[in-house]
Amino acid sequence: MAASEVLAGLDNELEWQRELYQDLHRNPELSLAEHRTAELVQARLAGFGYDVQRIGGTGVVGILANGDGPTVLARADTDALPVTEATGLPYASTATAADENGNTVGVMHACGHDFHVASLLGAAKLMADGRGHWQGTYIALFQPGEEIGAGAQAMLDDGLTAKVPKPDIALAQHVMPFAAGTIGTTQGPILSAGDSVKVTVYGKGAHGSMPHNSVDPVVLAASIVMRLQTIVSRETKPGDFAVLTVGALNSGSKSNIIPDRATLLLNIRTYDMELRGRIIASIERIVRAECEAAGSPQPPEFGYYDQFPLTSNDAAATEQVTGAFRAYFGDDAVFPMKPATASEDFSRIPDAFGTPYTYWTVGGIDPETYHKAVQNGSVAQDIPANHSPFFAPVIDPTLGIATQAQVLAALSYLDRKALS
Repeated sequence: MAASEVLAGLDNELEWQRELYQDLHRNPELSLAEHRTAELVQARLAGFGYDVQRIGGTGVVGILANGDGPTVLARADTDALPVTEATGLPYASTATAADENGNTVGVMHACGHDFHVASLLGAAKLMADGRGHWQGTYIALFQPGEEIGAGAQAMLDDGLTAKVPKPDIALAQHVMPFAAGTIGTTQGPILSAGDSVKVTVYGKGAHGSMPHNSVDPVVLAASIVMRLQTIVSRETKPGDFAVLTVGALNSGSKSNIIPDRATLLLNIRTYDMELRGRIIASIERIVRAECEAAGSPQPPEFGYYDQFPLTSNDAAATEQVTGAFRAYFGDDAVFPMKPATASEDFSRIPDAFGTPYTYWTVGGIDPETYHKAVQNGSVAQDIPANHSPFFAPVIDPTLGIATQAQVLAALSYLDRKALS
């Protein structure tokens, strides 16, 4: 079996991978500013014998051609979050950076992307060393800017589809707050589509003592917030998944002044693109109707941003990769992953190529800690999730499992014996 041969040197690779992971964790970089990370990745891939390109600013792609056969693209995301770390780890980040508004913020790999980079680099090394056991082309793609939904598009805008061979399959994984040593897979939707919407509604300002002279945008915005709740509760079919959150409502600055406008920030999550379209249409319909009812002096404005596509796994690809995981790790280590309401921009890359893809999760929580929390019904309280300042996946066995998973998934397509 090619997998056993290629993975035979894993223990030797894990030594440098652990050091690399801690270095990445200690030196996180915000979205589209992953300059140090990109240089580090580029140097490693070149040392492994890959043809390396910088695409999309801080994106890095390594190509390893190894004869005739399929082309496999494996992707890792590289960016960190504007979160101040509170894990207390000896390799905790103390980094700060200026955010998009110029404010100084703490920076942390609070989503596990440091694991993704270290594991894919480990897999790239193993694939290079084990090329006698497989044939085809292996592409290791390190994507920036996932957290803001901009990195995949940045690479595509820089000509990714023209600069690398078209893959027959695309692969990606994510460390999640499940028991370390386990892998979750699913066919169809695994991560929701996500959209953020900025809505600005207009009123007529006046002194607080003379409300009859105003069109009060605070009352208008409040009416909109209440009416928006009916989109999920009354317009969405029971059993269909949708989330509509009003995350912010801002208007005015003094108690005795009625302002002239209000801003609402909304977030939408769906697994069905038709439903997504209906929700967006309902938002605009409700906002316009409430503005009309209030006598708003000008139409509302809608701005869409931080938009993430649906991540929906190809059934055949997922079955093939899941079979490889079960054969190597055992049935008990692989579980059916329920769709998550988090969002990703990975799928933009295979979609641009017209390539099927599969995306799986790797557990990162100490198994004893995780199972104790499950027994106590306290997972949500006791297990820090992604984006928490306390998110701290255990290095072992998480890093080894994630590295093996990348290799196994690739070899399920590139195994020389299977192709002969």
